[in-house]
Amino acid sequence: MLLFGMFAVISTLGVVWIEIEQRQAAPANCSQCGEIARYAPPHIQSNGTAKPGEASRRYQYPEEENMIGARWLGLCTLALGLCMGSAIAQDKHIDLKLATWLPPQHPLNPSFQAWAEDIKKASGGTIGFALFPSEQLGKAFDHYDMARDAIADFAYVNPGYQPGRFPVMAGASLPFLFSNGKSGSAAIDAWYRQYAAKEMKDVHFCFAFVHDPGAFHLHKKIVLPDEVRGMKVRPATSTIGQMVTLLGGTNVQASAPEARDMLERGVADAITFPWGSIVLFGIDKVVKYHMDLPLYTTPFVWVMNQAKYDAMSAAQKKVIDAHCTTEWAEKVAAPWADFEFAGHAKLTVPGHEVYKLTSDQVAAWRKAVAPAETQWANDARKAGYDPKAVLDGLKQSLTKYKAGF
Repeated sequence: MLLFGMFAVISTLGVVWIEIEQRQAAPANCSQCGEIARYAPPHIQSNGTAKPGEASRRYQYPEEENMIGARWLGLCTLALGLCMGSAIAQDKHIDLKLATWLPPQHPLNPSFQAWAEDIKKASGGTIGFALFPSEQLGKAFDHYDMARDAIADFAYVNPGYQPGRFPVMAGASLPFLFSNGKSGSAAIDAWYRQYAAKEMKDVHFCFAFVHDPGAFHLHKKIVLPDEVRGMKVRPATSTIGQMVTLLGGTNVQASAPEARDMLERGVADAITFPWGSIVLFGIDKVVKYHMDLPLYTTPFVWVMNQAKYDAMSAAQKKVIDAHCTTEWAEKVAAPWADFEFAGHAKLTVPGHEVYKLTSDQVAAWRKAVAPAETQWANDARKAGYDPKAVLDGLKQSLTKYKAGF
């Protein structure tokens, strides 16, 4: 279709150019001869031909021959541009439903909007979007399946909400791995791409990212790992849940939007959560103590319905692919990382206690949670993965992007 359009436009331009050439070489009895005589240079006769013994106009003025070629090249370039624009305009318009379970004011929602706006611009307006926050299309636990089943075209997924389903990604939420959420997002995305096609085969993987490191936020102050025994904790991921169990605590499952209610009613005594989101979700109203230790991060993925991707034109797929990269993973996550880090200051206020641990206390925590890695490794091995290769690869990526603990 594109080649046909190019041929048609260039052919039309060729006819026009031939007509111009013919007029320039018009015989003496033509109606334009008077005009030719009026404006012709000295070496041209009134009939438009060169005077005897003189070179033709083209050889007398070689620069005009160059101008003719330049004009023809310009016309061809214009024709190609018009045809390319026509090809983009011919792509079928597609509207995408973007689903998150975050409240509208969460900093990640504007990031997704900016990402989608860039896609709209790059596609020449053939790819539109609508963002549905606050679980409008479904519960937080269901977002992966929502993308799989085309309830949403893109969905924001916490793989840790479904224990055992994504064993490779679960390794990224092991304690004491990440130091920050910005370069940490680039590190996890670059690492996970080699596993996504197998582990998340039901969807089209776009990118992975993490929030800035989270910590324990509690009803009562604790400083040592053995104090978790007997506590009811809402864990951020299944891996952190294994850590809580290992330390003698009980896990209380709840999505982020449900967490405040659990803590307020006493169903949970503590929560592992990033700092800024404690205030955003109103959890600061029901917990008082905040352990200032970068204990963990939660990995997330942004995934697409595979059928929706397959239905796109080649040009539209190229646009989507260009926005599903490690660079975009960090770009989308960076404002959120800044927001979470700023939460430390928001909680350093009267009525709250933000406290650090001594080096000996940190060492005790690291030793106590070390068996969680063994439990994760067993799960990864059962799923057909080499846990050492998986975790070594993640640590190498964290080192490369300067995001390690």
